[in-house]
Amino acid sequence: METVNTGGGYSGAAMEQLQEASIGTLALLTTTAVLTVTLLARKMLAEKPQGDKRAPPHIPSTIPYLGHAVSFGLSPLEFLLAAYEKYGPVFSFTMVGKTFTYLVGSDAAALMFNSKNENLNAEEVYNKLTGPVFGKGVAYDVPHPVFLEQKKMLKTGLNIARFREHIPMIVDETEEYFKRWGNSGQKDLFQAMSELIILTASSCLHGPEIRSIMNEAVAQLYWELDGGFSAEAWLLPTWVPLPSFKKRDVAHKKVKQIFYNAIQKRRESNETHDDMLQTLLDSTYKSGRHLTDDEIAGMMIGLLLAGQHTSSTTSTWMAFFLAQNKEIQDNCFEEQQSLFGKELAPLDYDSLKECSYIERCLKETLRLRPPIMTMMRMCKTEQTVLGYTIPPGHQVCVSPTTNQKLKDMWEDAATFNPDRFLSKTGAVSDDKFIYIPFGAGRHRCIGESFAYVQIKTIMSTFLRLFEVELGDPGFPEINYATMIHTPLNPIIKYKKRQS
Repeated sequence: METVNTGGGYSGAAMEQLQEASIGTLALLTTTAVLTVTLLARKMLAEKPQGDKRAPPHIPSTIPYLGHAVSFGLSPLEFLLAAYEKYGPVFSFTMVGKTFTYLVGSDAAALMFNSKNENLNAEEVYNKLTGPVFGKGVAYDVPHPVFLEQKKMLKTGLNIARFREHIPMIVDETEEYFKRWGNSGQKDLFQAMSELIILTASSCLHGPEIRSIMNEAVAQLYWELDGGFSAEAWLLPTWVPLPSFKKRDVAHKKVKQIFYNAIQKRRESNETHDDMLQTLLDSTYKSGRHLTDDEIAGMMIGLLLAGQHTSSTTSTWMAFFLAQNKEIQDNCFEEQQSLFGKELAPLDYDSLKECSYIERCLKETLRLRPPIMTMMRMCKTEQTVLGYTIPPGHQVCVSPTTNQKLKDMWEDAATFNPDRFLSKTGAVSDDKFIYIPFGAGRHRCIGESFAYVQIKTIMSTFLRLFEVELGDPGFPEINYATMIHTPLNPIIKYKKRQS
């Protein structure tokens, strides 16, 4: 069976996306020029005095319409931390004609995580990104009660009984994938982890019909679909003819057809499998209606791509933190030997739960490098937080990256220290919404448990296979040009462990 290789597939697509960046920039500037006057006029007409109500501090800008788009885009974490120091836990600023109000710290963030969708709405923010990728009729393209039913169906398939079956599958995929690395060398680790995560997710979640056809061409389609999660897709109108938009739309149709064929094959076989595809085939809405093939395909695409971002990015950053900290890396391997013996017995669900040190390393990685920089909601009704009134129309935001690096909440906030999680929260207080890599409250990610199983299994297996150290050019910088904060130049040096 042909599998994805570590050659030019992903990297070639990435280079094409970089070449398209200039086209996106030109389109953005053109759109900016056309819309600036209209939006400024609309803004002036819409703004009315709030009387005794106290608006959040607004960070001034001398650039109309664009506002702080450039300074925020270049260094979002530094921008938000500086704003927090100057303005406090609630503040607003303008980017590309939109007003963003950030809630920093646990007390402020509670507004979002305890909110109802009719007050702080997710669909208006995210459907522009997810709609063209997942398709119609799923996720943020449906009324919120329907989306909740769909999430419940997916959550049904993410259970401990399934996780027990997943672990040996993930181990097999990981060992097979890294055979091609040989005894030593330097590799682009993010490329490798991105490919591996797709393979493991296909094995565990999609079923044999999809995994059996997973090759370079199919992986390329996933990459082009994934290109839909871009700043251009968020900022620009859907009619802007960017090449990446066209590739995304073509890839969507082809991937959907792959899932249609898999669904038909499963039905014709009269066989049942213990996987997510079977869960969705058997699921019904409260009304008794079964999911359509189009809904199943869209939900399967969403499940893969949403999880792929978290797991591939986090696995890569975790490996680099361990490469940078040899003592911590050695502690992880010694834990494997302590729990599984010198011969390293096979991983299973119960023993993986005992791997507490590697789990603390994972938690600390998620603290310093959460995959999502900002969670957003559209304010639909007037909201009050810490004495400030947020009007409808603001995009209300919480940044896990910022909350998890606040110096007044985390001791030595910039230091990678897994043992901080020997305490319940890892922070200097038990504030509820300080550690939020997977969201919180009503908005917690349903895939969190699977992500922990997947990443811990991959990293345990990876560390059994290799010792790692930083390659050239060293510890990666954060790529803020993408919606998911991936590592720049993620080259890692590795050496196979001796049996």
